[in-house]
Amino acid sequence: MMGVKQTAESLGLGKKTSKRPARVADAIMRELATLLLRTGHDPLLREACITRVEMTDDLQLAKVYFTSLAGAEAAPDIVKALRQASGYMRGHLARALNMRFTPSLQFRYDSTAEEEERLERIFQDIDAERKRDESDS
Repeated sequence: MMGVKQTAESLGLGKKTSKRPARVADAIMRELATLLLRTGHDPLLREACITRVEMTDDLQLAKVYFTSLAGAEAAPDIVKALRQASGYMRGHLARALNMRFTPSLQFRYDSTAEEEERLERIFQDIDAERKRDESDS
């Protein structure tokens, strides 16, 4: 008699996810970060700091998240500059990583740090209000 686990595995369900996309994403992040530091011809590219890369399971697409020293206001201009340089970046990745296929690059502004800061201010305000209420009573 076949168990539930065996049935799920025979249907292709419950398989462990591959670690390769995570390894490739990490390698792409390192390569792009050093590339931007070393050969950033466009001053806007020097403003970008790669925070993470997410790969699709088929390794066809890399979503590259970045922050900017200039803040969120400069993000659209930086995305435009990154897109213009993406062909050069893909060529560099192809040479450096020696992959059969070099993934397409999508650039997205990473607002995680700003959200974290906003939430931290909210928590500090709540804490200050709580302390005021305790001292008033």
